[in-house]
Amino acid sequence: MTDPRVVAYAKLIVEHSLNVQPGWQVLVRTTPLARPLHDEVVRQIAQRGAYAITRMSWTEWPVDLNWARHAPDELVGQLPPADLALIEQMDARVSILAPENMRQEADLSSEQMALVRKARRPFFARSMNDEIPWVGCQWPTPALAQEAGMTTEAFTDFLFNAVLQDWLALGERMRVWCDAFDAASEVRITGAGTDLRLSLAGRQGAVSTGHHNLPDGEFFFSPVEDSAEGVIEFAEFPAESDGHLIEGIRLVFRAGEVVEATASRGEHALHAALATDAGARRLGELGIGCNEGITNYLRNTLFDEKMAGTIHLALGQSYTRVGGFNTSAIHWDIVKDLRSGGTIELDGVVVQRDGRWLI
Repeated sequence: MTDPRVVAYAKLIVEHSLNVQPGWQVLVRTTPLARPLHDEVVRQIAQRGAYAITRMSWTEWPVDLNWARHAPDELVGQLPPADLALIEQMDARVSILAPENMRQEADLSSEQMALVRKARRPFFARSMNDEIPWVGCQWPTPALAQEAGMTTEAFTDFLFNAVLQDWLALGERMRVWCDAFDAASEVRITGAGTDLRLSLAGRQGAVSTGHHNLPDGEFFFSPVEDSAEGVIEFAEFPAESDGHLIEGIRLVFRAGEVVEATASRGEHALHAALATDAGARRLGELGIGCNEGITNYLRNTLFDEKMAGTIHLALGQSYTRVGGFNTSAIHWDIVKDLRSGGTIELDGVVVQRDGRWLI
């Protein structure tokens, strides 16, 4: 018998996140480990009179990493015409992350990973430009549970509790906070080793309530591209890039660009990400986590960046739908915890202290 939570999860994806319409071609990409959710999503897409087009791989389609390890560089850096045609024609897409191993990319060189990111770019471009409905979500696998320090059963319950909630009510609360940011010109973030200023002048934020990520619970902006000034330390939580764990990241910004970058562990991977292209040294996003159901760090960015009392900065590609125009092959979210000594100021007025809202 199908777990009723799986049915509810699939309904949230098909109806709430994507609002699938008759005749649509909906791309479903995942791994074999997510078969229960995949099959239920496909069933519900069919019931709405749409096509479900599955792309399944043990790594993340559209670039199979086993293939990338052995293929010549000129092929790794570009997608085959058949996949490019599918990407251009899809009307919506759902990505169900269900990894077998969280370090699948660890043995690829930085040059190979740069080519993989380049090849993936057309797939993500239509999503980042908000051309089609899309959603990214997860299925509880042993690998994700191990990263979170949980049993698979405990992580399964945690995931469903974080996803199956009243998104309308949370959205109404986040709208109030987002409006305050929309009315401001400058954001200042302070905390351990951190004093960073960003401009939001002329930019409007977006409240995220399960239409692009599950779990969700954030509002976000694309800061003015040349505005970041100061320093930020991500001392509380490690980050991950291309299968490499990076700890103690410290970034110094001048005129919107990273001019100094250090890490206590994995600094080579940090520098490799920043060297991806010119846009990788600028910010594509400032996100404010608001999901109070996510209380502890899981080494899982989809969850961690939504945690109430945190902010996250993304290096690389901007979201054009909120006015950004930075371009890059990466969009790398890094999370900072503000719950112990952190503040957020809007035009000089403190609006959040120690992760608690003052507005």
